[in-house]
Amino acid sequence: MSDHRHARASKVGTIDRRPGGIPIGLRQMEAVTSPTLLLIDFQEGFDDPVWGDRNNPEAEANARRLMSAWRDRSLPVVHVRHSSTDPTSPLHRGDPGFGFKPPLSPVGDEPVFVKRVNGAFVDTELEPWLRERGNESLAICGLRTDHCVSTTVHIAENSGFDVSVVADATATFDRTLNDEQFEASLVDRTALVHLNDEFATVVTTDEFLESVRLNPE
Repeated sequence: MSDHRHARASKVGTIDRRPGGIPIGLRQMEAVTSPTLLLIDFQEGFDDPVWGDRNNPEAEANARRLMSAWRDRSLPVVHVRHSSTDPTSPLHRGDPGFGFKPPLSPVGDEPVFVKRVNGAFVDTELEPWLRERGNESLAICGLRTDHCVSTTVHIAENSGFDVSVVADATATFDRTLNDEQFEASLVDRTALVHLNDEFATVVTTDEFLESVRLNPE
């Protein structure tokens, strides 16, 4: 068990459930005054049919709500995108899919970090950027829940950051193992369950927006 889990557990209030059975910890977030919103891999390439069926078509809309709220309050917004080393990937730098989905594109001086592996902290300047600004709390959303979101959350928590994952602003795709197919909704829920309490507090967009609204700037 992570040492940070004990501190996190003390912040968890009542437990709710999102449709599909995900336990949601309602955080008492009075100590979090300037969470950094970290948007992971909201790229055009994930609209390519090569990925298969996806869950949660509202993920981008919820991420947009978060981003708008952060910008309105002048809170830090950080963008991460994946640069695949596979030239056939829709996320290859030379492919149009490398670009951000237009509603979630960076504006102004919002930083963009480009990664080549699943974790946004690996071989990027993300952690130094956060540390230099004293940003120790993260709200993470993006694609895919079980890959780049989960890996980034693991590293962030192990590095001492306080992490929330906004469940309904994440999504993933169907997966297969030994010819058995697992629907995207199951893969998504399983990834979130593995993260909740141990590595992050899993919340909904509405919950997190309310907590930020109640916090002093």
